[in-house]
Amino acid sequence: MAEIEFIFDFGSPNAYLTQKVLPGMAAEVGATVRHRLCLLGGIFKMTNNQAPMVAFAKIDNKLKYERLEFHRFLERHGLKDFTCNPHFPVTTVLLMRGALAAEEEGKLAPYIEVGLKAMWEEGINMADPEAYVAVMDRHGLDGKHYAERAQEPEIKQRLLENTNAAVARGVFGVPTFFVGEEMFFGKERLGQVIEAAS
Repeated sequence: MAEIEFIFDFGSPNAYLTQKVLPGMAAEVGATVRHRLCLLGGIFKMTNNQAPMVAFAKIDNKLKYERLEFHRFLERHGLKDFTCNPHFPVTTVLLMRGALAAEEEGKLAPYIEVGLKAMWEEGINMADPEAYVAVMDRHGLDGKHYAERAQEPEIKQRLLENTNAAVARGVFGVPTFFVGEEMFFGKERLGQVIEAAS
């Protein structure tokens, strides 16, 4: 059974879109998806990369096309719940450290679902510790527990190591995927990812 590694951070709206469709696509070809939890801000810093809205700020037609492709993806996959987060860009350090703790405890899947819903459907500032705890509690996860675990030195170190390892493999943004040693970047490459995993 092929494994698709998904370099993941909650801060990317394209990661939200990908998460909505990739698991089902992978299941259709008998592949599994494994999330590699990394800090997008760290990836950007280490690779001198920027978010598209910053990188293409002076290229009006490029930004228009980026928005067009984004809406095409929403329509193609029937994703009606997406909304821009009014706090964007949201610092995701707390969310990502909590995700590592959830992964360790076997609760990563529901944690990801809750975090993405809060970020990209409810427009919540998940960098705010009080909002974070309230959201997690509301969905049956122990917000205080994960907020506390996010401060553990081992968790902090693991997120740093994951991010460094991703960059060492050639990652420069999210979503990035690996099937074996083959790297693919962007939700527009999902067809290629599935083909490689088939």
